[in-house]
Amino acid sequence: MRERAEPGPRVAFLGLGLMGSRQAARLVAAGWAVTVWNRSPGKADALVAAGARLAGTAVEAVAEAEMVVTMLESGRTVEAVLFGSGAAAALRPGALVIDMSSIRPSEARDHAARLAGYGASYLDAPVSGGTAGAEAGTLAIMVGGETRNFAAAEPLLRAMGVPLLVGPHGAGQLAKLANQVIVGVTIGATAEALLLAARGGADPARVRQALRGGFAESRVLDLHGARMVERDFTTRGRSATHLKDLRNALAAAEEEGLSMPFSRLAADLFDGLIAHAGDLDHSALLVEMERRDPPRPRQP
Repeated sequence: MRERAEPGPRVAFLGLGLMGSRQAARLVAAGWAVTVWNRSPGKADALVAAGARLAGTAVEAVAEAEMVVTMLESGRTVEAVLFGSGAAAALRPGALVIDMSSIRPSEARDHAARLAGYGASYLDAPVSGGTAGAEAGTLAIMVGGETRNFAAAEPLLRAMGVPLLVGPHGAGQLAKLANQVIVGVTIGATAEALLLAARGGADPARVRQALRGGFAESRVLDLHGARMVERDFTTRGRSATHLKDLRNALAAAEEEGLSMPFSRLAADLFDGLIAHAGDLDHSALLVEMERRDPPRPRQP
């Protein structure tokens, strides 16, 4: 990746989990001046070696930053880091906070209003594409907020993926919830279809191959279907995170008077998976379906 010709705004990146560590690495490689912070500082070692600066606290990280990126586990965690730790009060006047976490739209709107009280601007900018997309810089980035703030953040966001402004504060989170509904329900449909094929005596791998290119084709059939066939449930997308997003989608739906039956079923399946098999990759929804429909005894 080419380095930036001129130094850009100073950036603080808060949260270095599976996604955040890869996103921050993209920014460092692109030549941005990045200060990183994580509750477990050891996760920053590779970034520091690559040129990032490590801050001891979230307050220290944001103190000199013109842009602050948060990539944290939940709305409650974002709340604690921004407002509970004192980071919001430590922001420079005019700082732009870009929350790339997946949280409730109502939380995003609340954070935007509260940050305005500190003289800071805000974008909600959740992502889709998983760890592979974060590493490659090809994430789909769904942004909610004001046009002028999106324009200021766009060069930074383009180092991590393809950003698109989809509406006012909270709209980015709504787009991410829509994404998670489609992905979660489609994972369930793919698992159900492959289970049907296997139970009836067809080869699931060949059935998946036969479906490719038809109307059933999707990235879920491609990637998650392959994991199901290979029974490779190494965590790339956490089931607990997907369940959290589905619950957030259902909460948003309730506010709008929507029932969303497919999403409710998907949430119930993920809940069962986590309870009985643990926080596996979300493609392991197949395991929960197998548990609910165990093989019938063979007739003699």
